[in-house]
Amino acid sequence: MPAEVNESLATLSDQLILVTVLLYLGAMICFALDLAFGRARTVVAERRRQLVGAGGPALPEETAEDAGPQPAAWAVRAGSFAVVLTWIAWAGNLAGILTRGIAVDRWPWANMYEFVVAICFAAVTAFLALLIRQPIRFLGAFVTVTAALGLGFAVLFLHVQAGPVMPALHSYWIAIHVTAAIVASGLFILAGVCAILYLIRRDGRPSVLPSRESLERVAHRAIVISFPIWTFAVIAGALWADRAWGRYWGWDPKEVWAFVTWVVYAAYLHARATAGWRGKAAMIVSLVAFGCLLFNLVGVNIFFSGLHSYADVPN
Repeated sequence: MPAEVNESLATLSDQLILVTVLLYLGAMICFALDLAFGRARTVVAERRRQLVGAGGPALPEETAEDAGPQPAAWAVRAGSFAVVLTWIAWAGNLAGILTRGIAVDRWPWANMYEFVVAICFAAVTAFLALLIRQPIRFLGAFVTVTAALGLGFAVLFLHVQAGPVMPALHSYWIAIHVTAAIVASGLFILAGVCAILYLIRRDGRPSVLPSRESLERVAHRAIVISFPIWTFAVIAGALWADRAWGRYWGWDPKEVWAFVTWVVYAAYLHARATAGWRGKAAMIVSLVAFGCLLFNLVGVNIFFSGLHSYADVPN
């Protein structure tokens, strides 16, 4: 018998996601203020750390770079506040996922709405985790606006009422296969944001963005981490398919596009490792892979029918 839905928790989950959208937008505005008006100080500080870390002499207090307009103190504080606000939004996103899961007594990513909400959470988690170890605050405005748009899209076009799911999804494999896909997708989104910024950035011109080399390095690291997780997700999906449908592979559109995504990301890593691809060509390949990922996550469920059509996309 399907479990009863706790309507109070389900409503709370929906409300938490709406609040999270607003919090992500607020964080985006603060990150943008820091990026626009506080970036100069960050650039100088990063250059000092790089020189000292490489064994070079410390820069004097006043340099040619310092001679330009200094950022307003409020802009720097806005950047710090943006990080705090992002953590609060992250907690709201997590609370929305947990309350949804408790309300229906199952893993809360069995339909497109829940899946997109979880992916937005994973993308912000990847950003915050890397922010602890690397100076990537410049990505904050772009990651938070991506999360806000993703959640907004889910609320407006993908939302379905909390409820039970079809028997095929009552399996421990959803915790293994789908969770791995969510984690990998979050990291791929971070890499995709970096790749887009890489193509926007122009070397030799003043910019609040970091160098193309820094953007490419962050994108590459994110893909290196996420690719084996995506590989595991594809393998786990095949094992689940064998248990549920009696075969590992059946050319279902979701299976095909998951494999296409894997192939293109594998091509990016192979070309970078063996042929020495760097720069624009490598970033374009990574963006093609990112496009395949987005189509696999959303487009396949909207435009194709198949064994994965239980994703409950509203008409």
